[in-house]
This record gives sequence, structure tokens and C-alpha cells, in this order.
Amino acid sequence: MKFTMTENGFQTETSFGSLDISSNEEFGFRPYQLLVSSIAVCSGGVMRKVLERMRMPATDIRIEVKDVVRNPDEANKVEKIHLHFFIEGSKINEEKMPRVMDLTMKNCSMAQSVVESIEIHKTYEIK
Repeated sequence: MKFTMTENGFQTETSFGSLDISSNEEFGFRPYQLLVSSIAVCSGGVMRKVLERMRMPATDIRIEVKDVVRNPDEANKVEKIHLHFFIEGSKINEEKMPRVMDLTMKNCSMAQSVVESIEIHKTYEIK
């Protein structure tokens, strides 16, 4: 990836188009939004695979970022993220969900990349 400075931030070209990144969200995604998005979506993708392997396929997974705690005394460092998963599927077994959540976090490369520095709190609802 290559990033080019713009008047209000940076830009990169991807196979899906331009990605604008700026500390001002009027001009692009804020860096912390991309960080949180990466962790949330990676977790959702891994969860989908885990559920399929456990023969409990999801018909839908939605992820809500309930909270992001940042520390203004340490460069606004992201310290905690609360991810809430809404999972739909007729074969989802509630008793197996703690294992699903554990395997999801253990196999999500983005979550594992920040495991020592960002607390990731996970909750879920089955629809």
C-alpha cells in the first residue's frame, strides 16, 4: 500500500477505489475508526467460519461497536473496545456460544495483533 498526502490527510488507492484517511472525519475515515473496523469485521468473518465449522451456520451477523475507550493522556490511545454481535441462524446452539466467542478471538488476526494493548469486550445476542 502507498499513501499520498492530501490537503486534509492521506489517500490510498485500492482495488475497490480510493480510501481517504484524515484526523477530521469530514475528509475521510479517522485512523481509530479504521482500527476498530478492522478488529470488528475480522472478528465477524472468523465467527462466521467458526459457526460453519461447528455446523451452526449464521444467516446473518451484525456487529455493533457499543463503546470505544480512548485515553486522552496517552495520545488518545484506544484502550478498550466493546463489540456486540447480533447472530441469526436456526441452528445456533446457545451452549456452544462461549466456545464460539473464544475461538473467534483466538483466530482473528486483528484482535491477536492488539491483544496486549487493547481490551476487547465481546457480547452477543442470538436472534
